[in-house]
Amino acid sequence: MKDLIRAFQIFLKYSDTIYPTHCEHDYLFVDVHPDKVSEEDKIELEKLGFFVDQEYDGDGFGSFRFGSC
Repeated sequence: MKDLIRAFQIFLKYSDTIYPTHCEHDYLFVDVHPDKVSEEDKIELEKLGFFVDQEYDGDGFGSFRFGSC
């Protein structure tokens, strides 16, 4: 749980939209454009289970670790 919370604390630095997530079977998408996120934070997000996703569901971040719905 703390990894998910830490990841969302990082995402909050770059966006505070009303509906920032989209979930499909085994996949969580976070609508934060990767160009806004520092390289340091991208590395940290990858350690926490998120990856830059520009193909699957648009420009943002995805996670199969936290995407079970």
